Amino acid sequence: MCGIVGFLAKKPEFVQSLGEHVVPMLTCMGDRGPDSAGLAVFGEPVESSLRRFSLYAPDRRFDWSTFEQQLTARIGGQIELSALENHAVLIGSVEPVRLKAWLTEAHPALHLLSTGRAIDVYKDEGHPTDIARRYHFTQFSGTHAVGHTRMATESAVSPAHAHPFTAGEDFCLVHNGSLSNPYSVRRKLEKKGIRFETDNDTEAACRFLEWRMSDGDTLEAAIQKGFEELDGFFTLLMATADKLILVRDPFACKPAVAVETDEYVAISSEYRALAHLPGVKNARIFEPVPEQIYSWTVSSRST
Repeated sequence: MCGIVGFLAKKPEFVQSLGEHVVPMLTCMGDRGPDSAGLAVFGEPVESSLRRFSLYAPDRRFDWSTFEQQLTARIGGQIELSALENHAVLIGSVEPVRLKAWLTEAHPALHLLSTGRAIDVYKDEGHPTDIARRYHFTQFSGTHAVGHTRMATESAVSPAHAHPFTAGEDFCLVHNGSLSNPYSVRRKLEKKGIRFETDNDTEAACRFLEWRMSDGDTLEAAIQKGFEELDGFFTLLMATADKLILVRDPFACKPAVAVETDEYVAISSEYRALAHLPGVKNARIFEPVPEQIYSWTVSSRST
């Protein structure tokens, strides 16, 4: 049993206060997932020549200052790094493939959590309340966010196994449920040269959808193919740089509820995580139906 949450701001005031609305949703779902939690936040994209990288160090004493100096000396270019405990966000002109190669060589213990122009990811072990406090989630601003609270049932409890999972650039996915065929999906993708980082079934779904998008599909088209390839019970909540998308399996075995107003869209596994939101009593509240793709787009953004 896990909890999922999502929020998309339609008005500027909700962009600025994104974290204040999302944190009560995430901590409420701590009852469904006390083992670990994570949050992906999408903000204004950096310039097209730059990329944002979210990094995680298992050792809280990791020296980010020395890391930044080493990276600048080795790769050069424009580098900006902001660290918070054992997480850091790196903005630079470095190519993602080159950064990954250098990390593998120089800092193999570091985890690259996300890559893109708009996405930042934070995830860790522990209760969602503690994680939200540790990384100051209430201070986050952004256009939309996807969060997850995990109760591990099929793989280890670790930051790497926590959600959101990411693949490619500016794409993330959280999952409540269980896939019955993740290893057959994994073998299919590995034959195509796609590498996996965990044995978590959710990573198989994430990398399958990103593989389809890299082959030219829209996310919606990739999900349609996912209905044919992914077997099991699932509620999937996904985000790209400008979209929030929700889908449930053909039997809708895992819960989901959505709230929509003129100011925001909010999604969770249970309504109680949404009850604090402003104007919720007058909102459109509905339970998403099985095997239907629900998609919301960020209203405006400079790219």
